[in-house]
Amino acid sequence: MLRKFKIKIDGNEYEVEMEELTPTPQAAPVAPAAPAEPAAPAPQAAAPAQPAAPTPAPTPAPAANGTGAGTPVKAPMPGNILDIKVKVGDTVTEGQTLLILEAMKMENEIVAPQAGVVTGIDTVKNDVVSSGDILLTIQ
Repeated sequence: MLRKFKIKIDGNEYEVEMEELTPTPQAAPVAPAAPAEPAAPAPQAAAPAQPAAPTPAPTPAPAANGTGAGTPVKAPMPGNILDIKVKVGDTVTEGQTLLILEAMKMENEIVAPQAGVVTGIDTVKNDVVSSGDILLTIQ
């Protein structure tokens, strides 16, 4: 998907086109539910049945290293990891700096694309990463 941006540098305005290589996933359409058919009458039971108590869904434990559950944060360019500003289990806000990636002698802040909890960190300080590598995950 090609996106256009206007960038202003030192008072000069530039129009830039960028291609999004990994499009954001779209929610799958939900099919309408089929109408339920009337059930046959149940035979009389000796004692009324007790409804089963709902069991809570298990929450996955955050991974210390390795891919965690949630949205992956990928390296936008190849470079070296200079610093990791968060740890597994930290609550982050959208736009918060997660780590510093050095590319072409420039320090680039990699920020959270959404608010959530860090569920996995897939890189370490001084690691060399390629464009598209998963750096961490947020749920």
